[in-house]
Amino acid sequence: MLLIFGLGYTARAIAGAAGMSVVGTTRDGRDGSLAFDAADAALAAASHVLSSVPPDADGDPVLRRYGAALGGKWLGYLSSTGVYGDTGGAWVDESAPADKGRRENRNAADAAWLTRGARVFRLPGIYGPGRSPLERVAAGEAHRTAQPGQVFSRVHVADIAAGVVAGFAAPPGAYNLADDEPAPQDDVVTHAAALLGLPPPPIVGLEALSRAARAFHAENRRVANGKAKRVLGWRPLYPDYRTGLRALLRSG
Repeated sequence: MLLIFGLGYTARAIAGAAGMSVVGTTRDGRDGSLAFDAADAALAAASHVLSSVPPDADGDPVLRRYGAALGGKWLGYLSSTGVYGDTGGAWVDESAPADKGRRENRNAADAAWLTRGARVFRLPGIYGPGRSPLERVAAGEAHRTAQPGQVFSRVHVADIAAGVVAGFAAPPGAYNLADDEPAPQDDVVTHAAALLGLPPPPIVGLEALSRAARAFHAENRRVANGKAKRVLGWRPLYPDYRTGLRALLRSG
């Protein structure tokens, strides 16, 4: 049995692909899930444990509450490629230091799960059904920032699910799950608009963005996925944003 702490958008996609019985937690136990603090029996019965719960101000909630009971189980953790920090647009792989991110607690949680022997899946920007540039463009919420040379990596949620499932038979360690083509966010939203038959979204200066958005745009990196391909035998079904957006448009 797979126990998932934090049954959110990405974790639900993983649950659907897991190929085994799945029990998940949410903060309040809604929709048939377990409440976070009521998972002791499920944890004892689980062979596999995956956490998608982000750290809080005091560290990692799952390790704090359940760390003593995790021994002897397959462990997985959904982390972020943000742990690499800004690389000035250069490629970065799992051999790079993972303590450069702007969120110190995320860096520490990533390291703590690795120390526990987990498979730590480092994820870039996530998109998929109901959560993609297509919805933002259609709602008039997308924008361009016109920052020459800035690129981001991204990954379709179905490819995350496939990568995590492949990790069930893989050794512990960090794995970047990203598509093959880092690209400027402006290119992505412009392509989404074209698919919808709409004009490109407006250009907005960074000063008009929220503090969190400005911090996001201050980073610039290309995430390499070669280790996941070699060790997990994983290949993204959606290797670039064009393939992924077209598939979402067809399925929607």
